[in-house]
Amino acid sequence: MGPVLAGFLQLLALIGALALAYVPLGNYMARVYSSDKHWRVEKWIYKGIGANPDTEMRWPAYLRGVLAFSAVSVLFLYLLQRIQGILPGSLGLSSVNPAQSFNTAVSFVTNTNWQSYYGEQTMGHVVQTAGLAVQNFVSAAVGIAVAVALVRGFARSRTGELGNFWSDLVRGTIRILVPGAAIAAIVLVACGAIQNFSGIHEVGQFMGGSQQWNGGAVASQEAIKEFGTNGGGYFNANSAHPFENPTPFTNLFEIFLILLIPFALTRTFGVMVGSVKQGYAILATMATIWVGFVALMMWTEFAHHGAALQAAGGAYEGKEVRFGVG
Repeated sequence: MGPVLAGFLQLLALIGALALAYVPLGNYMARVYSSDKHWRVEKWIYKGIGANPDTEMRWPAYLRGVLAFSAVSVLFLYLLQRIQGILPGSLGLSSVNPAQSFNTAVSFVTNTNWQSYYGEQTMGHVVQTAGLAVQNFVSAAVGIAVAVALVRGFARSRTGELGNFWSDLVRGTIRILVPGAAIAAIVLVACGAIQNFSGIHEVGQFMGGSQQWNGGAVASQEAIKEFGTNGGGYFNANSAHPFENPTPFTNLFEIFLILLIPFALTRTFGVMVGSVKQGYAILATMATIWVGFVALMMWTEFAHHGAALQAAGGAYEGKEVRFGVG
């Protein structure tokens, strides 16, 4: 099977999987954000943070909720990094410097996930799991909540009420992101992604020598990183690291996870505004742009010199091949 055919079949498999999940997930998210009932664990959370989930908010109150929660999240993640040196499971790593701590905290809280450090050499187990992984959940939940508030703005044209931010945040986390990420993590572990709390090991390199490496709760963080459309990663390699993405199947699966919620949200939009045709119209626009750029990227990849040599079937074997600008 040639690389072009293999790439085309992978694209078809990805589109087919998204099509199968589109209606059930989109309808489920619409029910989540439209229900009047609260789960018991959700009631405990509301009581703990002192929020009334049944109070409707206009846009200024909703915005204040988003900003207040984000500010507290930045402070918590910043302090967690600053005290890393005295935390259990720090793997002997020192506290992160103030500038790096602030940059990372703001980045993860805003769902930007910019990383300018080597994750396994900078962050211990507690900061990775209780800090970065948690923000991968709640920052994604905040993003979905804002999108749902916008949908309510279209659906409730005669009122200025956009729902309740705290209810949307908790429901998105508990009912959508946690179960989805848990299933995805099990799949990734089954396919070879690592999931442990091991210490630092000395491992050999292919070209000789050795380097230090530590394990971690990689599969669980990778799952929510993709499902919540976050970035970065445990090893700061954006899923290009073999411990995060060990096989061709996991690569396709992780791409599926990235696209799942954004695609399904168009169905959620259609259901919540009472016109699924509008949801299909938005989906068609998104899909057209996406497929167009995927086709362009696949063409440029297969047109590369390396792909051309592979397609030649060894025609250049034993010959000196030079690539230059002249």
